[in-house]
Amino acid sequence: MNAKHAGSVPISSDPDDAPEWTAEQLARAELAEDGKVLRPAQGTLTRARGRPKIANPKEQVSVRLDGDVLAALRRSGPGWQARMNAALRKVLGL
Repeated sequence: MNAKHAGSVPISSDPDDAPEWTAEQLARAELAEDGKVLRPAQGTLTRARGRPKIANPKEQVSVRLDGDVLAALRRSGPGWQARMNAALRKVLGL
């Protein structure tokens, strides 16, 4: 059932209820006249979504390990994958 929550506030479509734009938002907004873009938008007017990108992201891979090796790693507790990564870096001299 798609009933509204009793405490929900209706969203107004009246443009007079919209918040005022800040000077920063106006500076980044697209400027157009008669349908012709005079200045394209610079970035976004809202906060970026999701996690920030990291410079050196990890990659997901599939490897086949002996059962006893995997069991020993898992027995070491939470964080076993990070410890395995650290051990591989040490062996490879990275």
